[in-house]
Amino acid sequence: MKGQILLLLLPVLAATASEEHLCEAAVPLTALTQTPAAHWFGYYDKFQFDPSDRYVLVMEVSFEDRAPTAEDAVALGMIDLQENNRWIPLGSTTAWCWQQGCMLQWLPGSDSEIIYNIREDQDYAAVIQNVFTGEQRRLPKPVYTVNPDGTEALGLNFTRLGDTRPGYGYNGFEDPPGQELYPDSEGIYRMDLRSGEWKTIITMNQIALAYGNETTDQGKHWFNHLLYNPDGSRFIFLHRWHKENRKGRFTQGFTAAPDGRDIFCFNDNGMVSHFIWRNTTEILAWSAEKESGNKFHRYFDRSNQVEVVAPDILLQDGHCTWSPCGNWILTDTYPDKEQKQTLFLYRPADGKRIDLGRFYQERPAEEQLRCDLHPRWNRAGTQICIDSRCSGQRQLYLLDVSDIVRNQE
Repeated sequence: MKGQILLLLLPVLAATASEEHLCEAAVPLTALTQTPAAHWFGYYDKFQFDPSDRYVLVMEVSFEDRAPTAEDAVALGMIDLQENNRWIPLGSTTAWCWQQGCMLQWLPGSDSEIIYNIREDQDYAAVIQNVFTGEQRRLPKPVYTVNPDGTEALGLNFTRLGDTRPGYGYNGFEDPPGQELYPDSEGIYRMDLRSGEWKTIITMNQIALAYGNETTDQGKHWFNHLLYNPDGSRFIFLHRWHKENRKGRFTQGFTAAPDGRDIFCFNDNGMVSHFIWRNTTEILAWSAEKESGNKFHRYFDRSNQVEVVAPDILLQDGHCTWSPCGNWILTDTYPDKEQKQTLFLYRPADGKRIDLGRFYQERPAEEQLRCDLHPRWNRAGTQICIDSRCSGQRQLYLLDVSDIVRNQE
């Protein structure tokens, strides 16, 4: 039936301290981590599972009640799903934030190497590490997104991002341009992961002057949310700036070639939030359009064609990805009136929605301390890993959706 929503919720107690810290799951649910430390992975658009789906990357920290400082180290490890969820330590870093961690991820194209950001004396950098031998090689700049064949990465000023969007950048250094609104010295850079050579390809000044409006000079500008498309031929980036006295922000959505040329603005209406590439040319994004308002929209790169996606089912912003088979959209919600986040699948072919679970989260003292589910597929498209505070502490949970994706293809 078109627009059908399947509610299959079964109450499951997930290491809770009280009855209000419940999670409800419709599929088999496993807690991968536990107290006394807090554990999580971070963002939804990176490889958390290795190519064999045996190892799951994770971060560990001893506190959750404040922003990290330059002295706070987060431990890095991986969980062996074939050995009773055994924790395997990998290292540590002091370059991290609550929402996106240290950009920890499996290096695309490798079954043994990971990449993550580190802090040095005067700046940030990145490390590629073999998880089995411990061998490392250092890169001169931190990474934000890595291309699909693992040969290059894009990055930005994580210090400026930490100031303009707390919880997404790193703390501890001064932003060289300071309060300059859109400096020509800062922007998006491209780095070769073999040689370490890097070059700025797009500057804030360049974009602000070419695509500004009447609010351009009201506040500080920054770039955020870089992501290559599936073949590495294009990437998305968001250009944001604060409105007067930081009361709100304006966002523009862009795509560009990896060398920074052929820039295309796909949304200039003030709001673009979470997005994902469906293929090399199509983008799914929660955004504002003049005719449809705030909805999930389907954009066609380098085209003015825009379509609303499931306006009666995909009702709010969420961390969206496509299943590896390409048939399902996986997304989540922010806490509702009961402080519960909903995780669900949606199949565009027939409008079917399947709710996978609801997860309680106590309201955090600061927005940057929240724990979004940030759902992430395994490589086979049969399991989903989430971060959740349904137990009262940030931990990782694994949901088995194999019956759904196999029986309803």
